[in-house]
Amino acid sequence: MRRLIFRILATIGGAVVGAVLLGLAGRYLWRGHVPARTVVEVDLERPLVEYVPDEPLANLLQSRRTPLREVLDGLARAKADDHVVALLAHVGQRARGLAQLQELRDAVIDFRGSGKRAIAFTEAFGEAGPGNGAYYLASAFGEIYLQPSGDVGLTGLLAEAPFVRGTLDKLGIVARFAARGEYKNAINMFTERRFTEPHREATTRLIRSQFDQIVRGIASGRGLSENDVRAIVDRAPLSAQEAMDAKLVDGLAYRDEVLAKLETGGAKPERLSLARYLALAGPPSVTGDTVALIHGVGVVTSGKSGVDPMSGDVGMGSETLGEAFRSAVEADRVRAILFRIDSPGGSYVASDSIWREVTRARESGKPVIVSMSDVAASGGYFVAMPADRIVAQPGTITGSIGVFSGKMLTGGLWDKLGVTWDEVHIGTNATMWTGLSDYTPSQRANLDGTLDRIYQDFTSKVAVARKLPKERVEEIARGRIWSGEDALARGLVDALGGYPEALRQVRSALGLPADAPIHLEQFPPARGLLGSLVARAVGPGDDSNDEDPSVAAVRAGVEAVQALTRSLRAIRLGEATISGLR
Repeated sequence: MRRLIFRILATIGGAVVGAVLLGLAGRYLWRGHVPARTVVEVDLERPLVEYVPDEPLANLLQSRRTPLREVLDGLARAKADDHVVALLAHVGQRARGLAQLQELRDAVIDFRGSGKRAIAFTEAFGEAGPGNGAYYLASAFGEIYLQPSGDVGLTGLLAEAPFVRGTLDKLGIVARFAARGEYKNAINMFTERRFTEPHREATTRLIRSQFDQIVRGIASGRGLSENDVRAIVDRAPLSAQEAMDAKLVDGLAYRDEVLAKLETGGAKPERLSLARYLALAGPPSVTGDTVALIHGVGVVTSGKSGVDPMSGDVGMGSETLGEAFRSAVEADRVRAILFRIDSPGGSYVASDSIWREVTRARESGKPVIVSMSDVAASGGYFVAMPADRIVAQPGTITGSIGVFSGKMLTGGLWDKLGVTWDEVHIGTNATMWTGLSDYTPSQRANLDGTLDRIYQDFTSKVAVARKLPKERVEEIARGRIWSGEDALARGLVDALGGYPEALRQVRSALGLPADAPIHLEQFPPARGLLGSLVARAVGPGDDSNDEDPSVAAVRAGVEAVQALTRSLRAIRLGEATISGLR
């Protein structure tokens, strides 16, 4: 039966290989070249992701999300392409982190450096809601068009947090937590009824820093003073005409009217989506020194990176990250490692495992440069700190050097429900983790000792990695979050910017010229949905001579597709057909 199953799989594998090859051949014959006058269209209303773990469920759940790197690569490629005459973006109302907005703004501003038109269009910047982020992104474009019926909800930033202490009290649940230090506010929603003073102080400073960045960006993009922008914020939301009068937009137009504006001054241009354009034009560069790109995205956990089937959230697995770093170190072609992080933290032990691999990679002689996205805090900062250099966007949320732990005491809830429990235990501290009883004095002392040990380890490693006096680390730690801009001023990061700045740091670390080409290679390499599914079906490969021939046939077919995909990806041919993600 087993052989029959694998023969069937082998047949399917062969058929898939043949179909893929035929599809790619047809695509090659059909694809042609980038038209002489091309407008590249990008839909920034679509969700963007930093990274999708290479496993079937993640590929399925994230299939409608565009990788941020694809947008950045597309804009960089279009900037240098003489066939591209303009960029047209639909800037919708989707909420994004400030750092990701800044990454996109930087790419648009760089594109405009070519002298080509960059146009943003939207129906509204926040319909009956805030539109701060969307407008901030749009302000990087040379022209902004707003539908006549739309509004501009540039109303300022708001940070609000729920506190469920009252609900827990009604339910008879007691949140028994402890933290190091006083700014470690993740537990406050369970233990407090409102902001504590440290919580309020840190949150106020964070949104003040981020708001100032938004004001500066809009003022620079629209040729206004910062005072003008602040005054506009204080009287927003604005109608379309009011936004026009305030010089926030360049015109009021519907989508078809915006498209008509692109047809002036010459032959009618061809419009290509960003994905289609990249499939025709190829990536910006596939040559130069190889730099391993490793993503650390999501909550830090032990084991493999994956995706939560309920929420769709990606998790950063210490096993996956460890394998990626070890592979990059062992690969002779890899000269440096770019570690891209977007994580709020998670398991201390898992974070420490990744920390070790980052440290070992650096000790191997290969520079490690960290690029922070929206969040690299707590465990997200823990895994970053051993790097040679750390780059954050001004709006990145980072720091949170601290720790917390505890449990929910549920005995009161069970009493209200009429549920009774009984137990037997062996061991003085066997009841330490149950929610049915409070910590004993010795258990609480044990918990406090654990928190002290972890906090001491965290701050000591920060002091060594960042070359800061321990006293200075104590001042800026205590569980407090900082914007990237504030983190730079306090020595927690080395530079501000996104991928371009991180790659500049890579070149500097390698002693390369500022314009030297860099070839980013993802580690671990992506197998895609087909490869992941068949790998699960046939199990891990081995070099033994007694492998079932049917298994070998399936494996050979999959590896042939993967090898062909890697080769064709260099010219951006066939990616959409094989992966089905575009």
